[in-house]
Amino acid sequence: MRKVVQPKNLPDPRPRYTQGILTKPGRLLFIAGQTAVDETGKVVGKGDIEAQTRQVFENIKALLKEAGGTLDNLVKTTTYITNINYREGYNRVRMGYYKKNSPTSTLVVVKGLAQKDYMIEIEGIALL
Repeated sequence: MRKVVQPKNLPDPRPRYTQGILTKPGRLLFIAGQTAVDETGKVVGKGDIEAQTRQVFENIKALLKEAGGTLDNLVKTTTYITNINYREGYNRVRMGYYKKNSPTSTLVVVKGLAQKDYMIEIEGIALL
């Protein structure tokens, strides 16, 4: 079970993200930070935040599928970007992936990630 919690006295950010999600006990999938690497470990979309964001979401989708879920099972994401100017491109791509349910979400701007070519990294929690 997944129930959106949206108090009337808080702005409603949907469909970008959800303020809160209440769940019943279930199986949780903790998703490690995903970067824009393909199956060979090659960085996809060097210098292109939208291409990198698409690859990150495809990696997350693959993890969810392997565990028996979809993006609708995500309940929490934390996104790290290396420049605030990447926010708009990230948001454009992200909105194409959340068709039904958007998870709770935190966006953090960081000085750098594990490799210099990484512009974005997303970790998450899914309820399966």
